[in-house]
Amino acid sequence: MMVLQATQDIRKVSLWLGHANLATTEVYVRADPGQKLEAIETMVPPNLRKGKFRPPDRLIALLKTKM
Repeated sequence: MMVLQATQDIRKVSLWLGHANLATTEVYVRADPGQKLEAIETMVPPNLRKGKFRPPDRLIALLKTKM
């Protein structure tokens, strides 16, 4: 939506989203903002654990050989 607001050109939005048909982009652009917000609010955030990724030694060794 910000691209559309900035450019006022739905074709640029379509290109940015990679849509082959402009009609596909219009579905997203013309959707009711209230419906969009309602859909977002019903989403449940994923249950993620805090921590650091520790790659296995095999992965590190493989990456070092690619340098």
